[in-house]
Amino acid sequence: MTDRIEPPSGAAPSPPEAATAAQPPSVAPAPAEPLIRRVSTWNIANVLTIARLAIVPVFTVFLFVEGQGWRYAALGVFVVASVTDQLDGWLARKYALITDFGKIADPIADKALIGSALVSLSILGEIPWWVTIVVIAREAGVTLLRFMVIRHGVIPASYGGKVKTVLQIVAIGLYILPGVPGPLRWITLGLALLVTVGTGADYVFRAIRLRRVAKAARSE
Repeated sequence: MTDRIEPPSGAAPSPPEAATAAQPPSVAPAPAEPLIRRVSTWNIANVLTIARLAIVPVFTVFLFVEGQGWRYAALGVFVVASVTDQLDGWLARKYALITDFGKIADPIADKALIGSALVSLSILGEIPWWVTIVVIAREAGVTLLRFMVIRHGVIPASYGGKVKTVLQIVAIGLYILPGVPGPLRWITLGLALLVTVGTGADYVFRAIRLRRVAKAARSE
């Protein structure tokens, strides 16, 4: 059997042992501070919202000018404005451009477009005034409600509110477009009216809940 040979006393340690002895104690890296990304109010989503507000008068003028060609022009402006409504929301969500200004300005721009279209079509005798009054009262009430509870928090647009907007846009587009059968117009407008009233009640409940939560948080 081979005898084990011990290194002489005071001999230098083998290279691995030397490397281990020379290695300083490990220090855990300090946790990185979270980066807070500030979103400018003047981003592309909010610019589109402001542009939608700006072209509402153009749409109204086109609607009142006589001639089928002007009706198509009014429909084109209305469709462009409606597309920007969907586009600015998509951009805000995809690129994290959501701001408090956008949460307030976007619904106001929608209401300005829908309200001007309904009032104009009622003046022209194509949509009954009671329908216009119900829709505008609901939209004005929800906007006022948002401002009343804004110190407690912002009520963003709900999924039902988005469905309501799409139905209103389709219904108004059918009334602007010449030659659409009357029953198709009425069915679409009636469905939009039902969803409009239903989502209005939902916003009232959400505002009450937001106020209660805010008061409970302050009392803790």
